[in-house]
Amino acid sequence: MPTIRQLDPHVADLIAAGEVVERPASVVKELMENAIDAGANAVTVEISHGGMSLIRVTDDGCGIAPDQCQTAFLRHATSKISSEYDLEAIGTLGFRGEALAAIAAVSRVELLTNQGQGLGTALSLEGGQLVEQEEAGCPKGTTMLVRDLFYNTPARLKFMKKDSAEGAAVFAVVQRLALSHPELSVKFLRDGKQELLTPGDGQLKSAIYAVLGRDLALGFVPIKGSGENMEISGFVSLPTCCRGSRSYQHFFVNGRYIKSRVMMAALEEAYRNQKMVGKFPGCVLHLTLRPNSVDVNVHPTKTEVKFQNEQQVFATVYHGVLAALNADKTRPQAVVKSVLPRQDTVTPNQTSLNDFTAVTPPQRTTTSPPVVSQPKPQPTPSPFRRVTPLEKVAESQPVAKSNPVTQEKPKPVEVEKRSPVVEVEKPAVSVEKTPTVAPVEEKPTPIPVVEEKKTPTPVVEEPVVEEAPAPTVEPELEPQPEPEPWVVRGELFHTYIMVEQGEKVVLIDKHAAHERVNFDRLKAQDYRPMVQELLLPITITPGPQERQVLLDGQKVLEGFGFQLEEFGAGSIAVRAVPDYLETGDVEPTLLELAKKLRLTGWADPSAARDEVMHTMACKAAIKGGQRNDPQELERVAQKVMAGEVKYCPHGRPVAIELTRGELEKQFKRA
Repeated sequence: MPTIRQLDPHVADLIAAGEVVERPASVVKELMENAIDAGANAVTVEISHGGMSLIRVTDDGCGIAPDQCQTAFLRHATSKISSEYDLEAIGTLGFRGEALAAIAAVSRVELLTNQGQGLGTALSLEGGQLVEQEEAGCPKGTTMLVRDLFYNTPARLKFMKKDSAEGAAVFAVVQRLALSHPELSVKFLRDGKQELLTPGDGQLKSAIYAVLGRDLALGFVPIKGSGENMEISGFVSLPTCCRGSRSYQHFFVNGRYIKSRVMMAALEEAYRNQKMVGKFPGCVLHLTLRPNSVDVNVHPTKTEVKFQNEQQVFATVYHGVLAALNADKTRPQAVVKSVLPRQDTVTPNQTSLNDFTAVTPPQRTTTSPPVVSQPKPQPTPSPFRRVTPLEKVAESQPVAKSNPVTQEKPKPVEVEKRSPVVEVEKPAVSVEKTPTVAPVEEKPTPIPVVEEKKTPTPVVEEPVVEEAPAPTVEPELEPQPEPEPWVVRGELFHTYIMVEQGEKVVLIDKHAAHERVNFDRLKAQDYRPMVQELLLPITITPGPQERQVLLDGQKVLEGFGFQLEEFGAGSIAVRAVPDYLETGDVEPTLLELAKKLRLTGWADPSAARDEVMHTMACKAAIKGGQRNDPQELERVAQKVMAGEVKYCPHGRPVAIELTRGELEKQFKRA
């Protein structure tokens, strides 16, 4: 029989280190959490070769007393808890007392720390054994250097990935901790190159902008809600800005990054019937609740927690996200090629976002490509410079004209805009034949100038234009009144309803909008469609699997107005259909329902019911390419313009906006 003996302390430390220190990212996580617990306002993380050769974490926290430096590297040594009762309400990120001991056991560690009183302390360890401790001059705070990770455990070293992969994992950890504490200024350097810098101003939107970048930040909307003894806050992505994976979902509980199936399920449930299939919403959600309502001591890496009331957590996240999505009134902007270069010097390291508005990314990514081709026609207006009277008039106007049109653009673009303005004089030169008219009306003589003359006039009364958006904030609380009057101007390609509202044009996909109207009507509680019995039953012959699905789901289908019965020889007789479904659409509708329900199954009744309603709403909606009565188009537009309809059940937007300023840029009036 094998002999039972106690393991050598060094071997035990190596085994324990395997639970805490999995890779360089684990080291960075533990050291940054210690810095946060020490009350740091700024943390700098530097790595070399993916963190395998060097990890340096510097903070300006409270520091460590000289007589406690060696104790900090002992197993189960911590300042976070002192008794068993402290485990019931853990309010710090670290508490196990194993991190420093585990890190020191598999690397060479150097410590520099100072509490801000006189000289500090320098300590070095190798493989967990003390090498040297002495006084040293250093600023207040703590600097931890970890060199040659896993140098004494080759079994772990051979499982490490390439430096680029390990460095990316470290970067992800730094990003999450920066998002978890926006009041902390985080700097990250990889191989001497700065890759991240957050402002530490306490605003989550600034941290999101610095960490996730401009495109994601501008696609987020704020969220704030509360439940029973808990609050939810943060930002979630618009349905049109969902991504192809869940890697942009960040959940935090009391400032701790976690992986939570409950919060993930609540988030995605709030997007049901608003996002496209295969897309996942992004988020940065902070859940704040009582420390004794969550157990963080269920996983060595502390990334999984256990809630005391999971149902309440689900409800708080779900209703908070759903309220934020319903409160959003923005529409995607039409993608229009810009006629002028846009000098955007935003870098991933930029740490502030002046105008944090939730708009969709398409309008930000279509500025630079056409820039090269547009300035080429500039030499053509040069012969017209001989017409000095008209030129002086034209040059005097763009100064007043460019401000209202380009007031959202930076100044450098406004300066460059003067050269294309001469192009506007092309039609003006054609009016040169009648110079006698020019003195009569002065500036309005050239045809484009007449139009542009009208734009500076409202500029003087710009406050009047700005008063229009002011009421739009109030109607968000009361969706019934319209912020601005609108009128249906017609239809494009018998598919898109064209609505004019103030200084913008709204293009509405009539099929998608009507589909959403039908879906909301079907989803309404206790909704029962009128059943239309058929004089002659419609016989359909689906495949064996589809036939069985339809027969098994007769009770569900009866709720939507279908009455089916087995007809023999593999056929099904349809004896009644909903009144809003045309006879010719009955068979394709049932076949599509059978196909979808065969894939989704009936395990989730609500999901199956939604699949049925998706198909019913689509089949009953007006189709693109069809001719419709103006009154019918008016009713669809009314729903969209009132904000009741924003996305079709499949997540596609139902309307886009095109501003007058963008149109004038295309015609070079601006």
